Order: sequence, then C-alpha cells, then structure tokens
Amino acid sequence: MGQSLAQVYLHLVFSTKLRKPYLHDRELQAELHAYLAGACRNLDCPSIQIGGVEDHVHILCQLSKTLSIADLVRELKRESSKWLKPKIAEFQWQQGYGAFSVSPSHVDALKGYIRDQQEHHRTEKFQDELRRLLRKYGVEFDERYVWE
Repeated sequence: MGQSLAQVYLHLVFSTKLRKPYLHDRELQAELHAYLAGACRNLDCPSIQIGGVEDHVHILCQLSKTLSIADLVRELKRESSKWLKPKIAEFQWQQGYGAFSVSPSHVDALKGYIRDQQEHHRTEKFQDELRRLLRKYGVEFDERYVWE
C-alpha cells in the first residue's frame, strides 16, 4: 500500500496524583479541557470530546498514525502540568492512565458520557468508574498497583 491510513478512536482516562481535587474550579476545568484539546491537535491526535471533574479527565481523540499511546499520554500530561503549575503549584498527575480503543459506532455515546461527567460523578466515585471501565474493556488489573 502506498499510503498509510488509519482511523483509531481512543478513550484516555487519567487522574490527579492521589486523586486530589485540584481541578475543583469549573472555570479552570474548562480552560484545562481547551488546553488539552489544543495539545491533542498539536500532536496530530484531534480531540473529539474532553471532560472530567475535580480529580480526573477523560479524552476521546483520534490516534495519530505516528504516535504511540504512551507518547501521547506522556506529552499531554507534561504539557498540561506545565500549564497548570503556575495556577496550582503542587499540581501533579498520577503516573498511570487508562487507554481504551473505541468502535466508531460507540463514539457518539462516549461523547455524551464524557460531556456529562459532572452529573455522572454525583453517583459514582472515580475509583468505581475506572474499575467498571477496566472490566468493560476486559483489562486485567491488580488493585495494589492501580491507585497512587
């Protein structure tokens, strides 16, 4: 094939260190989500929907043909940490992340789910949400190493 073609939808989830509620300010959340959208675009991984609450973010994006998932997450965390540090001096992301492939037929439903994170987290804690996502996507995990 003379050309490389790909259409990979990716759902990323990562939390603040120790799930501290650094992002409690809604205006700051909106600015962070916009900043992450720009970072995704700069990495040739255009975002489709970004959302979250005070202790974590969800990103639905298209994965670049030339970037690994680990490199994408590392760059997103690095860039957003640099942007957040002047606003919240002690800010840190946790080391790990969740990354899940998404069928094109599920993109619209996932957009809604990410958009409605504030409402969703009135009834489900982040840890329960992540456990549910890991089970849904068939990811084996050990509770001893998931949380930091």
